[in-house]
Amino acid sequence: MFDFLWNLASFVVALGILVTVHEYGHFWVARKNGVKVERFSVGFGRAIWRKTAKDGTEYVLAMIPLGGYVKMLDERVDDVQPEDKDKTFNSKSVYQRIAIVAAGPLANFIFALFAFYLMFLIGVPGVKPVIGDIAPSSIAGKAKLSNNSEIVSVAGNVTRDWQEVNLALIGQIGNDKITIKTKQADSQYISSFILDTRNWQFSPDKTSALTSLGITPFRPHVHNELSAVAEESPAALAGLLVGDTLISVAGAKTSDWMSFAKEIKQYPGKEILITIKRNGELLTLPVTPNSVEQAGKVVGYIGVAPKVDAWPESLLIELRYGPIEAIKESAQRTWNLTTLTFSMIGKLITGDVSVKNLSGPIGIAQGAGSSAGHGFVYFLGFLALISINLGIINLLPLPVLDGGHLLYYLIELFTGKEVPEKVQEVGFKFGALALLMLMAIGLFNDFSRVLG
Repeated sequence: MFDFLWNLASFVVALGILVTVHEYGHFWVARKNGVKVERFSVGFGRAIWRKTAKDGTEYVLAMIPLGGYVKMLDERVDDVQPEDKDKTFNSKSVYQRIAIVAAGPLANFIFALFAFYLMFLIGVPGVKPVIGDIAPSSIAGKAKLSNNSEIVSVAGNVTRDWQEVNLALIGQIGNDKITIKTKQADSQYISSFILDTRNWQFSPDKTSALTSLGITPFRPHVHNELSAVAEESPAALAGLLVGDTLISVAGAKTSDWMSFAKEIKQYPGKEILITIKRNGELLTLPVTPNSVEQAGKVVGYIGVAPKVDAWPESLLIELRYGPIEAIKESAQRTWNLTTLTFSMIGKLITGDVSVKNLSGPIGIAQGAGSSAGHGFVYFLGFLALISINLGIINLLPLPVLDGGHLLYYLIELFTGKEVPEKVQEVGFKFGALALLMLMAIGLFNDFSRVLG
């Protein structure tokens, strides 16, 4: 329940910020062009807060936090007083209308730049992308990538940490080959490898790009020994202590921590026997794991943590820059994610990327909760990513979106005539239907992932 509420709250905060930014773009440019704005609403439906400013604009916070809108005075839908005719949206030139509509998506890109700028000023902790293991029969194994080597670039993109590696790999979905360059820790010599990805089976909802290629990142060794036992947890109540070495769970030997955790998850709410070694003696204790929800499934949990070796200092990095350098880094990150998003949209259309990879509000909420849980810096990165996506989606030429309006205005610009209202109405209906279909696919995918 806590995870659900945390994800929901993070989602509402994130969407509220991004919708406000988007609509403020429309609002600001409309006001600068002399258009009277009647309402600025964040959310839809019944208002839970409203205030009318001295200039007559009504500011509204509404119940349903899934969008927002700016209502501008328009003779096509409002009764307009003669003295206000020059303040209507429809009275403005086509260039002014284009500027007003384009300002929303543009505000999202500007916000992404700002969020990334703050992120790089504060500093982003990271880990050098050093390979821990390569599956022999995998794509990476066949390309002869080696353990303990650091990935320095993917398809020409410099990779300083694992996040940059993942983003670069995702951008290569649908390509027949990927060039990866690596170097050893004690050498500056760069080795180049070509991965044959013609038969690359990658489903982002099921596995990571790295795993699907057969690459396991380096991680410090996790011992089969307890370093922490939570108070009042099932483990504490059963008598488990810090320093105990795990031997078996319900009769199944646990040679490492991962196998132990996997076994525990299989017994939510059921008493099992755990064998441990303490001071050279074997003990068998009855434990009843709590039932907790994890990734949409109920699993067992006993409240213990393993002993883990420290990360080598040489692998820990922090992407932090001064006020000037951070501008360049934020612009580069915004550009990379923008081009990646456009590329993914193109690959969705061509079929190189399955529509099963689309996420709806549930997936976004989980991402918001996860990033917020890791800290402010990561939440800033999430906001920037979603802001870019929101800006690009609104530029799609669907008549119900900003991109559809821009399409009509561009036609008007070249023909000298407004697109007939009947044509616009048909387009809006088509756009609404297409958008609803995309949302339905995203929701279906979300539920499929949650329900397993």
